[in-house]
Amino acid sequence: MISPMPVVSNTSPLWNLASIERLDLLHNQFPDIRIPQEVWQELQAGHAYPEAARLQDALNAGWITIESLTTPHIQQSLMLTLDGGEAAAIALALELGVNRILMDETDGRTVAKAMGLSPMGVLGVLLRAKNAGKITSLSHEMLRLRKETGFFIAEPLFQQLQDEAGERE
Repeated sequence: MISPMPVVSNTSPLWNLASIERLDLLHNQFPDIRIPQEVWQELQAGHAYPEAARLQDALNAGWITIESLTTPHIQQSLMLTLDGGEAAAIALALELGVNRILMDETDGRTVAKAMGLSPMGVLGVLLRAKNAGKITSLSHEMLRLRKETGFFIAEPLFQQLQDEAGERE
């Protein structure tokens, strides 16, 4: 379950897990997370919220690090269809030769897949945590995402994940 390789993250998985106070699940699975400067800037836009302090703690602890892009032209090309953070995260993953990227947005995930990357979102992190015995209820964590962050989970997907986690009869 623990990834020995670094992963690159976009804003959404970090912010949403910080919102429900479950960054520990991310750290357990991915002890080396790299983010581009653009993602850090997006995260800091909410500096008055407790999520920002939790993310700063992870940065201070060293398991999240900020990387600068050395080939910004990739990001610039991707910004034709994606926002700055998504484009920078994909560009950074390509630069670092990292296969796994943490990203929730559909457009970003589609582009990441087309570029040969393997995207995983916050729900994938939660499902892996449930399968590893790190959480007792995937349903509870998904409901917290819905209530506390406004994270959209379509009902068929919610039920599919419950089935995969063995939480529905």
